[in-house]
Amino acid sequence: MTDATQKLRVDKWLWHARFFKTRSLAAKVVSAGKLRVNGQPIAKPAYGVAAGDVLTFPQAKEVRVIKLIALGERRGPAPEAQALYEDLDPPKLRDTVPQVPRFEGKGRPTKKDRRALQQTGSDLLE
Repeated sequence: MTDATQKLRVDKWLWHARFFKTRSLAAKVVSAGKLRVNGQPIAKPAYGVAAGDVLTFPQAKEVRVIKLIALGERRGPAPEAQALYEDLDPPKLRDTVPQVPRFEGKGRPTKKDRRALQQTGSDLLE
């Protein structure tokens, strides 16, 4: 087989690329119809993917958009797994909540210091 015609099961590729801890978890996501390959919903874990395909699927609380660069031969270490794909997600904006000031003095803070810390923390929650 040539490199252009090689395909790998989508559940196996998701497991190789370390998106899911087990292959059965990857298969459950695919079977539930939550995976799209090149914009088309896929419901079978045995669907074959090749380099150049774009996968869209939920992981944790976010939706991942991944472009396949290569097919993995094994489930290797994380750097090897990250070389299998390109992340097409837009960069995430970090929360701009200011850090709560911490007591930086020596020993235990006084009651006045603790009240100031509580007041500062409650201002951030509003």
